[in-house]
Amino acid sequence: MPHRILSLSALSLVALAVAAGAYASLSGSGPRMGPSTSISHPAFHGFYDGHKDTYLNTDVSDKAEAGTMHINYAPVLKTVPLKSAPEMYLVQGKAAAGQLAVFGSEPGEASYSPIWKETILTWKASAMPTLITSDTQIDKLEKQGKLAERATSTRLNCPIIKVGKRS
Repeated sequence: MPHRILSLSALSLVALAVAAGAYASLSGSGPRMGPSTSISHPAFHGFYDGHKDTYLNTDVSDKAEAGTMHINYAPVLKTVPLKSAPEMYLVQGKAAAGQLAVFGSEPGEASYSPIWKETILTWKASAMPTLITSDTQIDKLEKQGKLAERATSTRLNCPIIKVGKRS
C-alpha cells in the first residue's frame, strides 16, 4: 500500500511539473496572464491620415451610449483627463457614403491612447458631405465653414488592434 501512495504522489508531481512548464511557455518571461483563448467580438474600421485602422469598441463613460452601442458602461472612464485623451471624431447626421470614425492618433505615436474623447462632427446645411479621412482634413473643412465640431465629455475605450497600410 505505501508503494501505491508513493506512485500516485510521484505521478501528481510529474503532472504538476508538466502543467507548470506548459503554462510558463505560454506566457514567456513577462507578467503571466494565463493561457489565451479566442472570442468573437465585432471590430470596426476608422480612418487615420487617409488609411483605415481596425479597432474594438468595448467601453464608454456615458450610460445611454453604452446601451445604444451595446458595450460596457464604465463610469470610471469619466476620471480620465480629457486633455490626455486623443480625439475620436464621429459624424452625426448627413455624411458621405463610406464615412467611418476618424482618429486623431494611432499606435506608435506619442499621443496614442486606447481611451478617446468623443468629438461629434456635423455638416453645415449648405455643405455637400465629402469623405473625411483625417483630422487635418477636419481642420480645413471647419476653417472653410463646411463642418461644425462639438466636443463632448464622453470617453470611449476603443483600442486600435491593427494599423492599416498607408497609401
